[in-house]
Amino acid sequence: MPKAWIQQRKKDYYYKKAKEEKYRSRAAYKLLQAIEKYHFMKSGDVVVDLGAAPGGWIQAARKIVGSKGFILGVDLKPIEPFSQTNVRPTIGDLTEPATLRQILSTLPRKADAVTSDASPNISGIWEVDHARQIDLAEQSLNIALETLRSSGSFFVKVFEGDMLNDFIAKIREHFQVVRIIKPKASRAKSSELFILGMRLKKALD
Repeated sequence: MPKAWIQQRKKDYYYKKAKEEKYRSRAAYKLLQAIEKYHFMKSGDVVVDLGAAPGGWIQAARKIVGSKGFILGVDLKPIEPFSQTNVRPTIGDLTEPATLRQILSTLPRKADAVTSDASPNISGIWEVDHARQIDLAEQSLNIALETLRSSGSFFVKVFEGDMLNDFIAKIREHFQVVRIIKPKASRAKSSELFILGMRLKKALD
């Protein structure tokens, strides 16, 4: 990694805050800020977190759902285990049907919220990276539609680009309320946005 980038990160407010508060990633604050504003996750909820490594969003969700909730974290990469018994990290590929079956068999009941911070390997070619990100977001949406209860919520990372509006339209088909969010913890230069779908119209049987 370039030295300038490492030095810039060390000066970053949320990077330092995450170190102090023992979050595995500064991204935890993106989720916490969105929940604080839109209240789509609460104590006792069942949550599926996609693209969960290294576990910052799992920690943020655990802070909200508490000991009575349940969190399943899914990622291609291994996630360091958590001490809490109601947190379950697992390895899975979002594009593989077996991962959906694994999620459904692990959850205690239908999920109240599905979150996705999944990202592709960045190539540096913007059109390619945007398309890959939208594909991951669509895979996450498909999992959310299969695992959410009626009136559940879906929170997903996207990159700005020409495919975004069509993806937002898909979310509007399934959720009563849709919000486009840029949390304060997102870097100003970053092209990432988050789409929040609330109140799933009808869960799949």
